[in-house]
Amino acid sequence: MRVLVAMSGGVDSSVAAARIVDAGHDVVGVHLALSTAPGALRTGSRGCCSREDSADARRVADVLGIPFYVWDFADKFKEEVIDDFVESYARGETPNPCVRCNERIKFSALAARALALGFDAVATGHYARLADGRLRRAVDADKDQSYVLAVLTAQQLRRAVFPIGDTPKPAIRAEAASRGLLTADKPDSHDICFIPSGDTRAFLGARIGVRPGAVVDAAGTVLAEHDGVHGFTIGQRKGLGIAGPGPDGLPRYVTGIDAETGVVRVGGLADLEVTELTGAEPVFTSGSAFTGPVEGQVQVRAHGGIADVVAEVVDGALRMRLRSPLRGVATGQTMVLYRPDPDGDEVLASATISATQ
Repeated sequence: MRVLVAMSGGVDSSVAAARIVDAGHDVVGVHLALSTAPGALRTGSRGCCSREDSADARRVADVLGIPFYVWDFADKFKEEVIDDFVESYARGETPNPCVRCNERIKFSALAARALALGFDAVATGHYARLADGRLRRAVDADKDQSYVLAVLTAQQLRRAVFPIGDTPKPAIRAEAASRGLLTADKPDSHDICFIPSGDTRAFLGARIGVRPGAVVDAAGTVLAEHDGVHGFTIGQRKGLGIAGPGPDGLPRYVTGIDAETGVVRVGGLADLEVTELTGAEPVFTSGSAFTGPVEGQVQVRAHGGIADVVAEVVDGALRMRLRSPLRGVATGQTMVLYRPDPDGDEVLASATISATQ
C-alpha cells in the first residue's frame, strides 16, 4: 500500500511514519507549509509549522529512508481555517480551528492530492483509533484526539491511518528515542498554531477592528463598554471590564453574545447551564444518519465538557437532550456524540453547535 504520512516535525508524526515503514508499506513523508511567513524557530512550544519544524521532519525522513516533500498549503489554510476562525468570532461564536484544519486541510485538500497522485491512504500522528472504519478514542485518554477528528466522513476515514492511537504518549517518546529520532524530546505544540504569541484577542482585533458594544446584566443595565464581541466567549470570567462581582457577591460570567447589536450579557454560574444542543451540518461516521433516538455521551470541547445525552436527527439537524447540564457551551463549538465502550468509546456523529437551550 502506498501511504502518504503528514509529518509536522513533532514526535507523534515521526513515530507514526516509522511504524508505517515497519509495516512494509511504500511510504512518502510530506510537511505542510501552512504559513505564508513561517518563523525560523518556534517560540517555546507554541505553534508549529516553523522552518525548524520542516527541517526536523526532513531529518526524521532521512533516518527512516523515505522520500520527503514540503507542500505549500498556506493559501488554502488561510482561506479555510484562519479566515473561518476570524469570521466565526466576528459572529459571536467560539470555533475550534483544529477541527476545521482536519476537516478541510489534512483530510480534504491533502487527501485529495494524495489520492490524485496514486496514494492509497494518508497517515497522521493523531491519537485516535480506527476499527472496521469506525473512529474510537485513543488508549491514552489524556492525549485522545478523536474529538477533533470526528468531522471526518466515512469515506475519509476509509483512507485514514492513525498508527499511534494504541500507545500512551510516554511510550511514543521512548520509542522515538530508541529509534534515534531527534524529535523524541521535542516539546508538544499547544494553543492555536497560527497565533504563536498566544494572544487571541489581539490577533482577532487586528483583523476585525473596533466594533463597540456594551456589557449588560440580566436586567439590561449597562455595566461596561467594549471594543468588539470577538474579545469574549461564553463562560468567560476575567477581562470583562466590569467592576467586581454581582449583587449577590458571586462572580459574573459571559452568558450570551449578540454580534449584531454588540451586546455581551453577563450573569451567574447557573445562567451558563444548558440542557439541549442543536448542531448544524451533522457528520455520521457510519456514512448514514441514525433513524431514531440514540443514547450516548456528548463532548463539546477538545478536553472535557462531557455529558450523557439522548440524540436524534430533527429536520436535518442533530439535536441532543442532556441528562445533566453542561456549562459554558457556545455556538460555533463542535459537539461530538460517542457510544461508550470499554474497548474505546466510538464516535457516532459530530456537528457544529448552532443553538443551545
